[in-house]
Amino acid sequence: MIILGLTGSIGMGKSATAAMFAEAGVPVYDADAAVHEIYAKGGLAVAPLAERFPGVVVDGAVSRQRLRDIVLEDPDALKDLESIVHPLVGETQSRFRRDAMHSGARLAVLDIPLLYETGGDARCHYTAVVSAPADIQRARVMAREEMSEAEFDKILAKQMPDADKRARADFVISTAFGFDFTRTHVNAIIDLLSAMETHPA
Repeated sequence: MIILGLTGSIGMGKSATAAMFAEAGVPVYDADAAVHEIYAKGGLAVAPLAERFPGVVVDGAVSRQRLRDIVLEDPDALKDLESIVHPLVGETQSRFRRDAMHSGARLAVLDIPLLYETGGDARCHYTAVVSAPADIQRARVMAREEMSEAEFDKILAKQMPDADKRARADFVISTAFGFDFTRTHVNAIIDLLSAMETHPA
């Protein structure tokens, strides 16, 4: 089974692109959904995060907004957060890979926002970056009700520049020209990788 790592900076259209892979029948691991699962009431991250970051648990679940407000201003807090969350998310990814392999899939996608930043690309056979021009990216993000210019700039500062991601990727998928254009590229990647010799997961 071939593992394709899918990533892209905020506002680039990564989630919509990942959905296109899933619609085509490719198993897709959603790292954000995995984090939501362990942050939810009863989730594995609730107790350790409540101990390290008092006040971030509301009604039994982790408040991502409160957590974000803390770690965006404190690099040490971010490191502590990652040391707690990454191993737990890693367990969910391992389960996904096993299930995809057992299903007989020739290709599986790991949708991971910080794929390169966390070294996750080392566990993939190939990587694809979802990209769009900076002005389109900014317009998409600023259309979100909860987003401010200052917060957007802070998030960008934590992410690898888009140009660096594109330089490292095996595939670049543009979302600048509409869904049909993007879907054409997604299907071409699926056809190419599905036809290649499979690898151990």
